[in-house]
Amino acid sequence: MHKPDWIAVDWGTSNMRAWAMSDSGTILADVTSDKGMGSLTPDGFAPALREAIAGWHHEGVPIIACGMVGARQGWIEAPYAAVPCAASPEGFTKPDAGDLDVHIIAGVMQTDPADVMRGEETQIAGFLARNKNWDGVICLPGTHTKWVHVSADEIVSFQTYMTGDLFAAISGHTVLRHSVSGDDWDADAFDAGVADGMARPERIAARLFSLRAEGLLNGMTNATARARLSGLLIGAELAGAKPYWLGQQIAVIGAGGLSALYVRALQTQFAPATQVKADAITLAGLSAAYRRLKG
Repeated sequence: MHKPDWIAVDWGTSNMRAWAMSDSGTILADVTSDKGMGSLTPDGFAPALREAIAGWHHEGVPIIACGMVGARQGWIEAPYAAVPCAASPEGFTKPDAGDLDVHIIAGVMQTDPADVMRGEETQIAGFLARNKNWDGVICLPGTHTKWVHVSADEIVSFQTYMTGDLFAAISGHTVLRHSVSGDDWDADAFDAGVADGMARPERIAARLFSLRAEGLLNGMTNATARARLSGLLIGAELAGAKPYWLGQQIAVIGAGGLSALYVRALQTQFAPATQVKADAITLAGLSAAYRRLKG
């Protein structure tokens, strides 16, 4: 393999992914490591990165990194750009990394209501790099789903919903764990849950316990209960985020399965959305940051 002109890194809580890149944007190689931010202390990031890119690294090659590597619990805390701000925040933070020329992308913050993002700003920048003059709302589903208003290549405002965390906590650590185990799925039950969560979000706590009772009394299957739980939580989220997506052009960026659920839920509200793969968009955002670094 030719020596890369630069290296792109997406460093999350659970894992890290790196790409060896040419100056023109060609991927020369890639690697995934399970050494995410959550398993490392600050002095463990440089060794983990050296191990991952051992076959590519050469003196002077710039390394552009985004994600939780720049969090307070990460390698070094990178600053936040305050909204409204450019979708591609200016400035990089350099950790003490010896022979590694690492540049960490800034996150984005909002003071009222208080909110922060790390990593999503790079995906937003990548999406806008591929969709010039796009205005609308970008949804980034995940453990902490973001709804982001974008206009004139700026992040205007955003809101985070802990829907993924809630689903994991409820399905794994409450009485509903007995009712929603397994991987089977009932699409109609999901749609019904979305409708219910949208219509009466204030009653969601009662609706959740009904899933347990329906299983005990009426034979509701785990597949139906699991899908309905997901629908209820996403429906309540859509109700809260309605000022963002109603009447807007919508893009959904993320992993295929979860993003598809958000697209489906939005379709039930007659709000069509474009689904976008996260990996390609993240790399596009890292490439935009590399071009900024080059000047």
